[in-house]
Amino acid sequence: MYEDLRADLTRLHLALPKNGLVTWTSGNISARAGEHMVIKPSGVTFEDLTPQSMVVTDMEANVVEGDFSPSSDTATHAYIYRHLPEVGGIVHTHSPYATAWAANAREIPCILTAMADEFGGPIPCGGFALIGGEEIGAEVVRVLRGHRSPAIILQNHGVFTVGKTPGAALKAAVMCEDVARTVFLAFQLGAVQLIAQEHIDRLYDRYQGVYGQRSGTPAKGPA
Repeated sequence: MYEDLRADLTRLHLALPKNGLVTWTSGNISARAGEHMVIKPSGVTFEDLTPQSMVVTDMEANVVEGDFSPSSDTATHAYIYRHLPEVGGIVHTHSPYATAWAANAREIPCILTAMADEFGGPIPCGGFALIGGEEIGAEVVRVLRGHRSPAIILQNHGVFTVGKTPGAALKAAVMCEDVARTVFLAFQLGAVQLIAQEHIDRLYDRYQGVYGQRSGTPAKGPA
């Protein structure tokens, strides 16, 4: 089942260690597939992942197809998909700078235009939740429902990002770590300057509605 999606997820997973978002076997990406989802197997190194090793489960985290046990975060992903129907892909990482903010139970304040563009404000920090069940998923849903940010950091844990596609969620995870690092460095220099909410709103609207190529618009070379 879902051969093309399995192949896409295998490729996308390689971007996690490439961008310094994970170590060893930590972290995972999943994709919604109708009434099912496809997710990384548990404890398999990224270089050993293949399309055949990806696991298909239902939205209650029960295995439907696959020779491996699914990620230990499968119940979390399933809960998010059940409660946020607009989400088509989820990424989980323990990227170091974003997780450092999470270890301090502090949201990442919006002091960069890149944050206003992608996240529409600060990156929120959710509360503590134990791994293995639906508790983390419930906290992700509680915080992100109605929130503009596609990313959340969870106290003492790490990062979850969501998107309409797994690729969009991956982009949010990469950018979350990038801005977490820059904001951390900015604090080392002294007082930081928050961006006014009215400017955040204008930057977010421009980036989400104008920036990049629209469907049907031919790509152009450098100006």
